[in-house]
Amino acid sequence: QRHLVESGGGLVQAGGSLRLSCTASGSILRINAMNWYRQAPGKQRELVATISRGGTVNYGDSVKGRFTISRDNAKNTWYLQMNNLQPEDTAVYYCNAYLLVLGSGSYRGTDCWGQGTHVTVSS
Repeated sequence: QRHLVESGGGLVQAGGSLRLSCTASGSILRINAMNWYRQAPGKQRELVATISRGGTVNYGDSVKGRFTISRDNAKNTWYLQMNNLQPEDTAVYYCNAYLLVLGSGSYRGTDCWGQGTHVTVSS
């Protein structure tokens, strides 16, 4: 079962903006952290941004000052606002979270990933 569904990718020119969304569904007791990763062709998957349960945010060095992670806990949704996009930001973006969800009659932890959304930045 896929607990995370993301959207918002697309094609944008350099300097443009996109906003990605990720929503967790199911019987969720707790989300320990909300994260965004990306993977460009031929490259390792990298952590782009993360927000902890306590609200602490961290960003990868390459996106600091340009990207902002935020969340709406009531909706089990988190976002990645991407501004001043550059061609090197082109990648498949994945949301990720470690969830405590109901399964087999009890809550258990599971590391969940979105399906990926493509972001292409042209120059």
